[in-house]
Amino acid sequence: MRKFWLFGLIISSASMVLGCNDNLKDPAKEEAYTGPIIENKDALTLFSDSARLQIKLTAPVQQEFENGDGVFPDGLYLEFYGEPGQLTTTIKANYGKQDRNKDVYMVRGNVIVSNIQKKETLKTEELFWDKSKAQIYTDKFVTVVTPEEVITGEGLRAKQDFSEYSLKRVTGNFSIKE
Repeated sequence: MRKFWLFGLIISSASMVLGCNDNLKDPAKEEAYTGPIIENKDALTLFSDSARLQIKLTAPVQQEFENGDGVFPDGLYLEFYGEPGQLTTTIKANYGKQDRNKDVYMVRGNVIVSNIQKKETLKTEELFWDKSKAQIYTDKFVTVVTPEEVITGEGLRAKQDFSEYSLKRVTGNFSIKE
């Protein structure tokens, strides 16, 4: 009987010591992690249609979040290909963010869009690329440099390959051909 009483005392003492732990935290009060769940280095994404390369995206770092959105904290580089697999246009930026639900990419920081075939360049600080509509647009200040002129304005809407575009609030040097 004495052994049973001594065993009970040891068990009671041990449960009191272990049960009085102040380090236990309520999971409902803990702050949830909101950072990236995946991080890729030297990311390469290819978009194709009928086995033909349409778009090539490269980035030094690509982070993906739980909701499916992506971030390119060190910038990204996009290449658009026409027929038959010929490079037509590039977009380069210092930062990028992808909204997977809307299929829209936002790029900012020294954004440069180059139409290789027309030798035209667009420079701005922020640009949106709507992948599903194949369009690029911005409401920020833009500069378009062509072989003949420099056009500036605020706001732009264009095809994603920068083959056709329209500017809002146009200023700058431009010529009208007769």
